[in-house]
Amino acid sequence: MKNRSLGKNAILNSIRQFLNVIFPLIIIPYTSRVLSVSSMGIYNFSSNYANYFLLLASLGIPTYAVREGAKYRDDHQKISDFSSQIFTLNIISTMISYIILIFTLQFPFFKKYALTIVVFSLQIIFTTIGTEWIYTIYEDFTYITVRSILFKVLSIALLFVFVRETNDFLPYAGVTVFASVGSNILNYIHTKSIVKIRIINNFSQLKAHIKPVFTIFFSTLAVNIYVASDTTLLGFIKGNYAVGIYGVASKIYGTIAPFLASILIVTIPRLAMLFWEKNFKEYKNVLGSIIKVIVTILIPSSIGIIMLAPEIIMIISGKKYLASVTPLRFLAIALIFSLLNTIVSECVMMPAHEEKKLLKANLIAASVNLILNLVLMPFFSFNAAAVTTVISELTSLSINTFEMKNVMYGVVRSEHILKGIIQSTIGCIPIVIICLLVKEVVYLIWLRGLVAIVLSIVAYVCVLLFMKNDAVLNLLNRFCKR
Repeated sequence: MKNRSLGKNAILNSIRQFLNVIFPLIIIPYTSRVLSVSSMGIYNFSSNYANYFLLLASLGIPTYAVREGAKYRDDHQKISDFSSQIFTLNIISTMISYIILIFTLQFPFFKKYALTIVVFSLQIIFTTIGTEWIYTIYEDFTYITVRSILFKVLSIALLFVFVRETNDFLPYAGVTVFASVGSNILNYIHTKSIVKIRIINNFSQLKAHIKPVFTIFFSTLAVNIYVASDTTLLGFIKGNYAVGIYGVASKIYGTIAPFLASILIVTIPRLAMLFWEKNFKEYKNVLGSIIKVIVTILIPSSIGIIMLAPEIIMIISGKKYLASVTPLRFLAIALIFSLLNTIVSECVMMPAHEEKKLLKANLIAASVNLILNLVLMPFFSFNAAAVTTVISELTSLSINTFEMKNVMYGVVRSEHILKGIIQSTIGCIPIVIICLLVKEVVYLIWLRGLVAIVLSIVAYVCVLLFMKNDAVLNLLNRFCKR
């Protein structure tokens, strides 16, 4: 199979993730003003609770399938057999997930959430039949991007039609499900033109996949504990209002992180293939380039969020959610650790088949998060949830980097990563100054944010060009060649 351009794939996936950012930027301001804080709390709690069962149904299949499937993508018969085995395993896990979900909803506590949770649970079956991991294996981001544009536009139209009253959280949940996984029906049909998927009757063919899949699953579960359990624990400890406040900050964090990580997603199958082929020189070159680009974008993005947090909250959710400013600032710090940790875990540990070490790190981070939340939430509410996320992400990053120090040290040293980090940090100084000055002279909230962002980007790029930053110069050279 001909390798697709990583640059083109990164752009396409960035467009897709940009749509995922724009979609909340359109719907959150609208829904935050239409729905009550308590309705938003029910929506956020139900969404997070259903996500646990989505995680259970997925097991570690998407990550495992991309890593292993990259080896077989040039052999149609092997990739078809492999995909059928993975799909069958996913169907079984989906059935088990629904059985457990239905059982838990019988408890009285879930009475007011049950119907909304059921709506969100539709994501489980649609995600399974969508088999999006096949498109990632083949690096086919053109189809995924076009599909996303279509369904995001339709979803926005449906939102304005069906979400009009303060208690319309149920239609809002339905629109969310349609936006995120409705297109997976098309996936199922289209996938047949790529590989032949069938249900496997001989379960002995699944045995080889079970151990690594479950290892990845428990690792992912641990990550979800310190990423998503904050909202669930807030619901139990502090109620719907706290969930609603934290939910705004968490949603902003949850939309920006995937957008910044979009560059990583397209490189995972390529890195897995290079590692399997033992082409370590090219592997390190690609990994070094990824780290440079991510650092160059990540550090100023986090600083910008910290500086403009009040404006972001006011524009997106309105004055009644201003309490979300502090947790958003903490989550902006967590964003740095989270993306760096994603590089180590997904681009280094997974291709190297070090999922057991990854599991250990995530279990430790999850334990730290859970203990700190139980201790701090009764006193500091939603702010505690944000702080514990920062600590958990840093804990996981530290452990994973230590475990893979031989690879990471070699890449960081040979690719001048530390130099890039220092340059990006220096480049953030004018961002801070510009944001402070703009706050003093521009009074319209949206105009203040726009002016600060534009001037900050220009100043940051100019500083990096002056310091001859590798990532910016490479990007500029590619643009000039075209």
